[in-house]
Amino acid sequence: MKVAIVGVTGLVGNVMKTSLENSDFPVDHFIPVASEKSAGKKINFRCKDYEILTPKQAISLKPNVALFSAGGQTSLELAPQFAATGCYVIDNSSAWRMHPDHKLIVPEINANSLTEDDKIIANPNCSTIQLVMALFPLHRRYGIDRLVVSTYQSFTGTGVKAVNQYENEKAGLAETEMAYAYPIFENCIPHCDVFLENGYTKEEMKIVNETRKILGDQSIKITATAVRVPVYGGHSESVNVALGSDFDMEDVTDILRNSPGLKVLDNPMENIYPMPLFAKDKDEVFVGRIRKDESQENTLNMWVVSDNLRKGAATNALQIMQYLLLQGIIGNAN
Repeated sequence: MKVAIVGVTGLVGNVMKTSLENSDFPVDHFIPVASEKSAGKKINFRCKDYEILTPKQAISLKPNVALFSAGGQTSLELAPQFAATGCYVIDNSSAWRMHPDHKLIVPEINANSLTEDDKIIANPNCSTIQLVMALFPLHRRYGIDRLVVSTYQSFTGTGVKAVNQYENEKAGLAETEMAYAYPIFENCIPHCDVFLENGYTKEEMKIVNETRKILGDQSIKITATAVRVPVYGGHSESVNVALGSDFDMEDVTDILRNSPGLKVLDNPMENIYPMPLFAKDKDEVFVGRIRKDESQENTLNMWVVSDNLRKGAATNALQIMQYLLLQGIIGNAN
């Protein structure tokens, strides 16, 4: 089993490596891939040193599967080249997510749609993954009419440059390279990704479009506001859900509590609710503050938190890879 990670030196790529390293996924040959700048350097995986390769070198090795976290343009260029060798590519960029010929996968929801023909598989946006994890069981039971989502997203979602900006600002150092137009330390910036002509950011429209595609329902009305916050542990979301029918609160909580990958933390009287401080380095999606919206019928509020580098990126990709293995699509399931 030959497994490549393209973009292994990046923030998400490193978490992918660590998650794979700590999993029981069989790796006979690890193939770390980065740009020419990093090629030739050594990286340790499961107590063994491997030389970082260029994409061209990695393609020649014909890996069984490749996890991509190297940016959209790189993925558009390289993913088809890897796939042409028979490799299954699981891509964490936005390059393939809305392409009609490529599937957008959250394993707990729609992994069963994957086939041997799906050589390039899209990993959803981090904020979308945790949102649909909480929405899917409710959509299946009641249907969803409308969503109003406000996100509070960790600066780690922007990458190493943003982490460096935060740390420099925290230490009071002069900033030389800014990831954001404004300071992120002790600040909230209502601006994730670039602004589009409709006044929304690209991040906000990812939430809209990807949620509809994953849930398989283009009729859901969705509006989102995405905010970057000075938090390490993960993304938080305030979610207002107008369901298709009346609901029982106990039933809603039971549905969420019994859904794979979700963990309900909801006892506000005892100060128990999800927070990114406790979600960091965990793979679950945490749900709490579940309550009826008293301003209109068939509507509830909930607070959804998850580590954006784990379930929001690396863990989800690894789960897709594990599904392909178990189905015998890659390697030998035995």
